[in-house]
Amino acid sequence: METLVKLNSQTAGRDKLARLLQYLSRIIWHSLKTRNKTGVDSIKNIEFQLSTFRKLLRFGRFADTLYTAIHQNHKATAKHSVSIISKVYSSFFLFADHMLWLGRADVCKVDTDKWSRRSNQYWLYSIAFNLIVDFMQICTVLSNNRSRILPKQGLKGASDVGQICSKSVKCLQENRGLVVDTVKNGCDFFIPLNALGHVKLSPGTVGWLGVVSSLAGLIVLIDPRAKLN
Repeated sequence: METLVKLNSQTAGRDKLARLLQYLSRIIWHSLKTRNKTGVDSIKNIEFQLSTFRKLLRFGRFADTLYTAIHQNHKATAKHSVSIISKVYSSFFLFADHMLWLGRADVCKVDTDKWSRRSNQYWLYSIAFNLIVDFMQICTVLSNNRSRILPKQGLKGASDVGQICSKSVKCLQENRGLVVDTVKNGCDFFIPLNALGHVKLSPGTVGWLGVVSSLAGLIVLIDPRAKLN
């Protein structure tokens, strides 16, 4: 209960909790629909309201994210450059998200279909660059632990390959933040990909991907040690 209260006291915590409930709602209404049960429209409406609530929570963060991307300490590394590009696309995604909220709230006339597509496009680009950063981090971890992973006598058979894979996984597991971030981005990647029509996933599958990525996001808020450095 103390953890829940702590999460609810933070804007990011409320957003992650609402996101978890949003994707759980999608799983529920899809399950009801496949079994020809009633209540689908009610659960869909709950999902829509949670989505709109999250857009309101994030309103104005476009400027914060863009400012952070532009003014953060620039380092002459490929990883840092890719991270900056990801943040810029994230700010574009948030701007499109703000436009969607303005349309849903009837503040002004907005082409929600157009801005929804743009939002998903920018979100997809942001996640893609985040995954590139994760891949770079994974390569760095494996490179730094090469002496632990590779057998000193060299490869002699299939069993050595299995040991190398096992040791590689163990090294990555020691970097909890990297594992959590990769899982989160890996799950999130397919959500806008599906929304844009590049892949065909069922609403239930999208819901489970959203639940897993939401839980990963909550883990980072609950345990700072799980945050990617």
